[in-house]
Amino acid sequence: MCENRTMGEVREWSQVGERVRDARIGAGLSQAELGAALSLDRTMIAKIEAGTRRVDALELTRLATALDVPLDYFLHTASAVLSRRAEFSEDTATDAGRQVHRLDACLEAWARDVRQLVDLGTLSPRTPRRKDGVATDDDARRVALQIRRDAGLALEPVQSLMDLCERNGQYVLVADLPGDGASMVVGDDLAVAVVSRSADPGRRRATAAHELGHMVLGDAYSSDLGVHTSLRDREAVIDAFAAELLLPREAVSKARSRQDLVELAARYRTSWSLATRQARLAEVVDAAEAHAWKKRTPTRAELMDAVGWAPQPDLNAVRVPRGYATAVMEAWKRDLLTSSRVVELMHGQVAEADLPVAPDDEVAP
Repeated sequence: MCENRTMGEVREWSQVGERVRDARIGAGLSQAELGAALSLDRTMIAKIEAGTRRVDALELTRLATALDVPLDYFLHTASAVLSRRAEFSEDTATDAGRQVHRLDACLEAWARDVRQLVDLGTLSPRTPRRKDGVATDDDARRVALQIRRDAGLALEPVQSLMDLCERNGQYVLVADLPGDGASMVVGDDLAVAVVSRSADPGRRRATAAHELGHMVLGDAYSSDLGVHTSLRDREAVIDAFAAELLLPREAVSKARSRQDLVELAARYRTSWSLATRQARLAEVVDAAEAHAWKKRTPTRAELMDAVGWAPQPDLNAVRVPRGYATAVMEAWKRDLLTSSRVVELMHGQVAEADLPVAPDDEVAP
């Protein structure tokens, strides 16, 4: 949990109420159900959400526990979310509505985690990479290839999307959340994204590449793109960027059979739909054959056999970026963070028992 503001620093109780409502919707609870969990009448929850009833620190802590969000989630104004791979909904009865609110809450908390390390002086974030004026699929593919060249990848597979995103100024958290992912830029100097572990590995990598594309290329409402750019058109441009980043068409152009494409999908760790789409764009197959191949999705055994059953970890066991993890440990070594806070900041990648024993805590033989 990030450092907390005091209640005296909260400027508008209506803002706190809005955050309580958002968290309740994200948890899929009605006002009555939340009230029952806190031994409060539904009308009290309604007043809190309307900003007409103040809550003290203890009540806010109970609300945070009941709604499974950090305490400081209520004490910060919601940040604008650059991108989310889910439809927004305020309907608590839909999975989509709950997913969006949970993603947004996680994303904002993640941004505050990264900002805390910046403020402590142990993390110097890279300036988020931006490329303005990219409005076509072909332009997006060229930007993706430039990012590959800058990383020294040429046409080789991206081994770690998390490392590549960090190199370009975006800090990715892999979290146990429903849905796919979301991203945002905070100010001019900090970009963050969250990717859900609930999806299969290929989809996780596609999500990370997609969120990087949103940061680099901008969203559908960027002023340089004009007011006529639709969200659907912009998503198509972002998808073209992500596909070329993960599996360049030039690499696919050498495929001569379905088995060749299976091996490429396995080596580059992409979804089969992305691989067949790139094969069609590379003119390896025509539209009819691409459609036929797409329906013949390779099994996991087929994909693993194509790469000699080598392990293919990415965006799974590693939850936080390397530079971020180093900054957390540096802050801990300087006594700027408690052990429990280190565990929170590492988001399940380490436990408190994994931390080195401080000299003063060592037991003499």
